[in-house]
Amino acid sequence: MKPHLLPALRWPDREEAAASLLFSPIAVGAFTAEHRTWVPAMVPWRATPQGRVTRDVLDWYGRFAEGRPGVLVVEATGIRDVPSGPLLRIGHDRFLPGLRELVRTVRERSGGHTRLLIQIIDFLAIKRRPVPDVFVRRFLRVDDGLRARLAALPRGAEAAVRDEAEVREALLALPHETLLELLDARERESLEMGYRERVGDTHLPHVAELPRVLPELFAGAADRARAAGFDGVELHYAHAYTMASFLSALNDRTDGYGGNREGRVRLPLEVFAAVRERVGADFTVGCRFLGDEVVDGGSTVEDAAWYARRFARAGMDFLSVSKGGKFDDARQPKVGEAAYPYTGPSGHECMPTVRIDAPGAPGSRGPFGRNLPLSAAVRAAVRAAGLETPVVGAGGIQSFDLAERALRSGACDLVAAARQSLADPDWFEKVRLGRGAEVRRCTYTNYCEGLDQRHKQVTCKLWDRDFTLPDPGPPEPGGTPPEPVRSADGRRRLIPPSWRPSRD
Repeated sequence: MKPHLLPALRWPDREEAAASLLFSPIAVGAFTAEHRTWVPAMVPWRATPQGRVTRDVLDWYGRFAEGRPGVLVVEATGIRDVPSGPLLRIGHDRFLPGLRELVRTVRERSGGHTRLLIQIIDFLAIKRRPVPDVFVRRFLRVDDGLRARLAALPRGAEAAVRDEAEVREALLALPHETLLELLDARERESLEMGYRERVGDTHLPHVAELPRVLPELFAGAADRARAAGFDGVELHYAHAYTMASFLSALNDRTDGYGGNREGRVRLPLEVFAAVRERVGADFTVGCRFLGDEVVDGGSTVEDAAWYARRFARAGMDFLSVSKGGKFDDARQPKVGEAAYPYTGPSGHECMPTVRIDAPGAPGSRGPFGRNLPLSAAVRAAVRAAGLETPVVGAGGIQSFDLAERALRSGACDLVAAARQSLADPDWFEKVRLGRGAEVRRCTYTNYCEGLDQRHKQVTCKLWDRDFTLPDPGPPEPGGTPPEPVRSADGRRRLIPPSWRPSRD
């Protein structure tokens, strides 16, 4: 498939940018953003294994802050006090000193121009794809049903009545495809993809109790965010994680928290109510949720519009719309690795690349603004209900004209750009100053996503090709330029090149 080429762009001069909607202020709950420019949450894998803020975390967010976006959202941050790898956490007061330092860094390096949110998230267990021998010998349940299915095979009756250890060995002796036929759907998934909990697994006590436990966990996390000095929180109701799974049309819980739309939206509304009660009305609270799950039987844009009205009526301060990114259609991982929710068709729609849709194919449009119709539908539904809740749109936005059209057409009220902001954290500021020709443009190959998938420090391949300025700054008089900070493997620049414009 031939890639979509980056389109030629027209950049505005400083006067046109100053008169634009993109660089006009907007109220977002308790604060006013100077511009409608929004850097959404991206996980850079720079925290400690215990979830604490590091120097690399401060440098990452400080570098985005130098570009002075209207709003910057800190990565998905775990609300439980449990190990979760190098992902930031906010489930205990011991994380507050680091988070306060993060807020201070962004305030300082943005000159006080950028509003700072933190995205708070819950997720259920997912395990690595097991070695077949280990799965069968240790994890597979040998029950009467499995014995009966084994007995139905030619020469399987004798093996089926043996003791459990011998049954397991008999299963391992079968061809792999035959073994798969003997397993139920969840067992096949656990063997071929890795075990994954679902919100419908109410036979598990901790899953059954999620509606009782999560409101307080989210409220506690939001309270800490306020104590740390953030301007607000973004509740993570999107993609492959717990709250999105409650909203999903695939949620089949029968305890009042699943089934129809009313049941599916119940816990997300209860979580929001608990958060609002804890932090008060003068702290911004919104959510990121899906405009379309893009999986068979999943929620659609019609569901999203319905949820959006409920969220807006409940008093959420903003609605940020995303798409896809589900485990349901993820690519099979290698043995020893976990499934990653951005590798299947729904993931490709979440982070479209230049290779999505063959040129000339019906409806082909490549990645640029691809998901704006979803935020447009959500916004239209909210406005039709007489509500003014700001809507954040996203999806391959990489130019002033595209962003301005999105705002003026009513597709959104704020423009989020993740990968373009990663490629060039100063791109909004360059456009605002009439220096768009200097923008380092994302090529939408998802090099960054590939690093994220392997939990490596996320960087952009373009950073290593741009040495226009030394990083972290110019040399001392008579000295030599400092070497840029490198990733743990020493192969990649860890922070984008510096850009120091004159703003007068």
